Amino acid sequence: MAVNKYVTAPSAAEAFVLAGGRSTRMGQDKTLLQVAGRSLLELALDKLRALGLDASATPRIAGTRPDLSSYAPVVPDLHPGCGPLSGIEASLAATNQPLNLFLPVDLPLLPVQFLDWMLRRAEITGALVTVPRANGRPQPLCAVYHRELLTGVTAMMAAGNYKVMPVVTGAAQSRSQAIDVFDVELLSSTYPEMHRFSPQPLYRWFHNCNTPEDMTKTF
Repeated sequence: MAVNKYVTAPSAAEAFVLAGGRSTRMGQDKTLLQVAGRSLLELALDKLRALGLDASATPRIAGTRPDLSSYAPVVPDLHPGCGPLSGIEASLAATNQPLNLFLPVDLPLLPVQFLDWMLRRAEITGALVTVPRANGRPQPLCAVYHRELLTGVTAMMAAGNYKVMPVVTGAAQSRSQAIDVFDVELLSSTYPEMHRFSPQPLYRWFHNCNTPEDMTKTF
């Protein structure tokens, strides 16, 4: 599958910023912390808006954060206190689109072109779960999930399962549907055009801002 040079994401998709975390390791709410004059939330929303999705599918914020409603519409958790899976579940319940892209608020270096490419990949493969793996680790909070996962996700949460990767893969397997977990590094060696997505080296794309030290290493 060729890498797209331009941002022209599928129209049958919606995008959400996951911003409901407690920011325990940061010591303060990281959502509105500034990077190069923009908050982490604004940077994430800007990327999702740049995807060129259908005008009716404006990016939304997943998480019980009514204080952020001035930035974008907020989708409150259906099961508060259950971690990021709560935001994913609520978003899948709220969406009208089959494909749903999730971007955590604390990945400021991830290029929008990669998000576009991942959405296209999900559209082509038809997988219910599309998750990148970077540095050997799955990134289930930066992923594309099909709306059909909702029933399985809700059932597993009711059973006390709240870890995102086991739940979403289990929900897909329960429907005998495909799961696509792909290695970013392997793809970049196959499609060198991917390196043009960002001046940052690929291993930095998934730099996660969890602590004050992480913030100082952003640029």
